[in-house]
Amino acid sequence: MRNWSIKDSAELYQVANWGAGFFGINERGHVQVTPRGPEGPAIDLYELIPVLQDRGLRMPLLARFSDIVASRVRGLSKVFAKAIGDYAYEGRFRGVYPIKVNQQRHVVEEIVRFGAPHRIGLEVGSKPELITALALLDTPGALLVCNGYKDRAYIETALLAQRLGRTPILVIDRFPELDLVIRVSRELGVRPHIGVRARLTTKSIGKWADSSGERSKFGLSAAEIVEAVDRLRADKMLDCLELLHFHIGSQITAIRAHKDALREACRIFVGLHAMGARPHLLDVGGGLGVDYDGSQTNFHSSMNYSMQEYANDVVSSVQEACDETGVPHPDIVTEAGRAMVAHHSVLIFDVLGVSELRLAETPEAATADDPRVVQDLYEIWSTLSRKNPLEGWHDLLQLKEEAGTLFALGYLDLRARARVEKLFQASCEKLLRIVRELPQVPEEFADLEKTLSDTYYCNFSMFQSLPDHWGFKQLFPVMPIHRLEHEPTRRGILADLTCDSDGKIGEFIDQHDVRTTLELHALNGAPYYIGVFLVGAYQEILGDLHNLFGDTHAVHVRVDDEGKTLIEHVVQGDKVREVLDYVEYEGAELVAKVEQTANALVERGELSHEEAQLLLKRYEQALEETTYLSRE
Repeated sequence: MRNWSIKDSAELYQVANWGAGFFGINERGHVQVTPRGPEGPAIDLYELIPVLQDRGLRMPLLARFSDIVASRVRGLSKVFAKAIGDYAYEGRFRGVYPIKVNQQRHVVEEIVRFGAPHRIGLEVGSKPELITALALLDTPGALLVCNGYKDRAYIETALLAQRLGRTPILVIDRFPELDLVIRVSRELGVRPHIGVRARLTTKSIGKWADSSGERSKFGLSAAEIVEAVDRLRADKMLDCLELLHFHIGSQITAIRAHKDALREACRIFVGLHAMGARPHLLDVGGGLGVDYDGSQTNFHSSMNYSMQEYANDVVSSVQEACDETGVPHPDIVTEAGRAMVAHHSVLIFDVLGVSELRLAETPEAATADDPRVVQDLYEIWSTLSRKNPLEGWHDLLQLKEEAGTLFALGYLDLRARARVEKLFQASCEKLLRIVRELPQVPEEFADLEKTLSDTYYCNFSMFQSLPDHWGFKQLFPVMPIHRLEHEPTRRGILADLTCDSDGKIGEFIDQHDVRTTLELHALNGAPYYIGVFLVGAYQEILGDLHNLFGDTHAVHVRVDDEGKTLIEHVVQGDKVREVLDYVEYEGAELVAKVEQTANALVERGELSHEEAQLLLKRYEQALEETTYLSRE
């Protein structure tokens, strides 16, 4: 083992590249969080665990750092304020947070509280979200942008919200909604604030590119926008058209896509003015990316632009289009939810065990009596060197496949197959040592590390806590949160508690490509904790109950001006009884069925009274416990 330092760990896990100044490694080799930025007070993640355990919380848990939300909200407002000042732009910045990105009550409340000085509003896409926003959003002058499918009840609720002093903008996502808005507003005697969503021809870049363009799910065509203007003019409601909205997708990785969309949308905006409409709000939608892998590229888990560059391009594009046509500068609205909340949540879980690929001993020499495939494998192991690694790898793969066929046909017995496996493993280990010393690793060896990796079994559910990694191969920064002063000598993948083969993290961030293994420390009998970072956007609300694993515990953590760690909120994870309720199982009925079965066995003398009582007690206790495992 070579000398290892904290700096080596920071470079290995690329903390500075994705941490945005909020995450680092302290002198004790623990991951620390600086929620107010790199110069602010720090929270030691590893030392936070016993504090939470003293409160009765067990792994896994989700740590939400409220000050990071505040920092990101301020940061977004700051870059737009700078751009507006630099370009002498005459409109204002009026951001909104899309509730769908993270609908947890405390998160939305924090967005409203921290966003109040910047008049940050909310965006909703359903009746339940609208109901939530009406209760929480009390910031004077903040916008409430109403998107999504709308029925009469949705529209009535939004219109009546004006009586509460709210500013709901009813965005027409589908043309038939316009007639309903006009009719309901007349019945209620309320002049509506109306927006129209344009379906742009511009396509996004990234994993969600297919949801944009002319075949996107929502939005009005150019012809429908013109028809909407004519209809509003005929009904003497053209002054109600206050906003133009567009959205070309989430996590846009290349600034070019933003620029192209802005160019098209700005032409529509000035076109509305040319037709006599006077919208004063331009909603540029979401899509502001997060650099999950720190590569600063247009890779799907990264972004090739900064937040300031994005703000500059938005402001300058709108200004240029308006100045050319003499149209007043509109207020700029963004729906950059991912950029606001992704950084603030960290999933922490413990490792329950590991399936290690045992280091192969020096293989037993082959003899003339051994099957030919065994002799050939031994020959490869004996002659592998820096001179022939690629040739040796190809021969190994061929012989392994050949051995499998011979065994299946009965020409190779079980003992011989075991020798084949040992020789293959020993050869791979020898080959891996050779490959790691090569100045340039051939592409053919990409799977070699994965072939020899360990499997670390971890106390979490992929489907509950990291659904985007499972469904979209979204990459998140993953690393141990302690022991970082020591070199991680093992390479592994992370398997969750579910019985699904997809329940694993087998792809990890890298500056140049996707890595198939993660550097980890060998287990030493003490708890070993791993963190998954930047999981604050979408992961909680998209999680499902695969294998009936429910929500984890969640804690909201802040630091005061003296650097003291404050636990502001504790949100208890789902109990087994609660999860069963979701799928229509009544806990009392289950207990009664088990009790009935136990009593019948007692009557037949197949179960003692003491055993029956112990079984029922443990069954009832299990209903009140969390769905995850305990190390106790």
